[in-house]
Amino acid sequence: MYSRKSGYIIGFHGCDETVRNLVVSKKGEILKPSENRYDWLGNGIYFWENNYERAFQFAKDLKENPPKGKENSIITPSVLGVVLDLGICLDLLDTKYLELLKVGYEHLKETHDKNNTVLPKNIRNKEGEIMRRFLDCAVIETAVKIHEANNGQVFDSVRGVFIEGEDLYESSGFKEKNHIQIAIRNQECIKGFFIPRVG
Repeated sequence: MYSRKSGYIIGFHGCDETVRNLVVSKKGEILKPSENRYDWLGNGIYFWENNYERAFQFAKDLKENPPKGKENSIITPSVLGVVLDLGICLDLLDTKYLELLKVGYEHLKETHDKNNTVLPKNIRNKEGEIMRRFLDCAVIETAVKIHEANNGQVFDSVRGVFIEGEDLYESSGFKEKNHIQIAIRNQECIKGFFIPRVG
């Protein structure tokens, strides 16, 4: 009953300035869903919820550290603004969907045990933060399939909170890179694009 999110939210997508301009001007450029096996929220087009600065920092970091073996896609770091309706959302701030993830994990584990294959693992960086979420991505995709099979309801989006970075101050319970991220699975949820005002 409460899976559909009400109201619009603002999201930001870090990208190259050329991509931003083409998307906003509707000259054929569209955002492509990410389908990497290590994506944090499964398949979808990724946005930072109400966090322009984090999106811009992501674009700058990508320019300075492009993925190994790939051409650098960021020449001029920029941010694309978007108006989103999350629709039917797998919201990982909601207890019932956290329970669904547990079911997804158990199903995934049973499948790997049955087939005598290795369960995917998340990979941490030297600071101990999870950066490549192979396990989490597989669990989310499994949970989505289970939910759709059992309920006939397709998720339009996935939303999760991530606690990252250094402590803001000594003994802090807050980190410098905390954020909410959204993966849009159904592009009909994207109601409009804009070039954000800065300042």
